[in-house]
Amino acid sequence: MSRREKIEAMLVDDPHDTFLRYGLAMEFRSEGNHAASLDRLADLTRDETPYVPAFFMAAQQLADLRRFDEARTYLRTGIDEARRQGDGHAAAEMSELLAQLGEHGEAEDVL
Repeated sequence: MSRREKIEAMLVDDPHDTFLRYGLAMEFRSEGNHAASLDRLADLTRDETPYVPAFFMAAQQLADLRRFDEARTYLRTGIDEARRQGDGHAAAEMSELLAQLGEHGEAEDVL
C-alpha cells in the first residue's frame, strides 16, 4: 500500500483531519498529479479556519508550473490570512516568495 493510499484510508475515519488532508495534497504533488494536489490545497484554504501552509504550498506549486499570476493571488490571500491568525513567520515567508515572483510578467529567475 502506497503512502497516499494509507493517508486516504485514514481520511475515511477522519475526513476533516487537516494534517491528513494536507499530507494527501503533498502526496499528489510528489506523484505529479498537480490538479489533485492543488484542488486539495484549495479546499484547505477555504476551511472555516484556513490552513495557512496550504496557501504557501499552492503558490510554490503554481510557481513551479509557471502559473505566476495564480501563485501571486494565493500569496496575497495567504499573507492576509496568516496575519489574521497571528502567524508572522508564515506571512514573512509568503511575502518573500511574492517579492521573488515580482509584480509583473513571468519572472524567469525565480525557479
